[in-house]
Amino acid sequence: MKPRECWLDLRGAGDWRAAVIEEAIHQGFEVIVSDDETDFDGLPPTIRPVLFTGGELISAGRPFATRLDVTDADSLELACERVRRDDLTVLRFHDPTHIPLEIVLAAADGAPGRIVTEVDDVETAEVHLSVLERGPDGVLLRPGGPGDATKLAEVVRRRSPELALVTLTVTGVRHCGSGERACVDTCSYLGPDEGILVGSRSRGLLLCVSETHPLPYMPMRPFRVNAGAVMSYTLGDAERTRYLCELEAGSTVLAVRADGRTRPVTVGRIKIETRPLLAIDAVAPTGEQLNLIVQDDWHVRLLGPGGVVHNSTELKPGDTILGYLPGRERHVGYPIDELCHEL
Repeated sequence: MKPRECWLDLRGAGDWRAAVIEEAIHQGFEVIVSDDETDFDGLPPTIRPVLFTGGELISAGRPFATRLDVTDADSLELACERVRRDDLTVLRFHDPTHIPLEIVLAAADGAPGRIVTEVDDVETAEVHLSVLERGPDGVLLRPGGPGDATKLAEVVRRRSPELALVTLTVTGVRHCGSGERACVDTCSYLGPDEGILVGSRSRGLLLCVSETHPLPYMPMRPFRVNAGAVMSYTLGDAERTRYLCELEAGSTVLAVRADGRTRPVTVGRIKIETRPLLAIDAVAPTGEQLNLIVQDDWHVRLLGPGGVVHNSTELKPGDTILGYLPGRERHVGYPIDELCHEL
């Protein structure tokens, strides 16, 4: 998929007009739209100036894009026709429902043209970008003030990075009493080679697989990861760790595949119960010592190289599993360079 574009709408901008233009330039916006041509003075050649003239979008003296307001069934039908026909269509949806956008995106499937949607805030932009797992090709934001352009750039260009997973060698497995463990129930179906990274120490996490593999006495729950003891770390995103006990409905956690591909998923709930516990010790190629405490049960599983599934209670010294070394200490989840010993 082509990179999505950030557009800035200056119509109605206040005294902060110049500041938000500078912000858009700094953030590498592709287009600035205005009804005042003086706003285009001094723009770098990397930004296309587009003039709004009562419904038309003009650039370099020529029509640049079709623009439509979607307010009812007739205007929606017209929008569907235009996105299948035109090279570039800018759409503003006026009702508090995303169904018209879904219909337009479905109508445009396979068409070569691009779609840009107008929004009044970054939160709406984020929702638009996720509609039908595709969203528009760009977002035109009418900012409320300085800072909004930066927030939009972060949302539009957000990518979930690949993590460099390492092969760990199991050095010991032992029963360790009982305690509270957390199941992370997500709002997504997870794959058979997908789970979340969990560990007792922030410098080393192990890949716990989702419940997508057969269980002898209960149905599979492919949205769940039986993750570990409540004090364990996981990745809320590629940069920040979270304790399992801090997660709650609406939180985000990083789902990770055996090949290192990642995606953020939304937490639906955290299920905490007292269970027998099992401690798994492992060592990284760097010599880093890792530990994970999980529920002491066969159906709690970890992933090894190539997506091989290991039942935790059957692990033994010498087995290989996958992990991740964030490489820095943590303070309230954020990476920091400081002295910290975790034992």
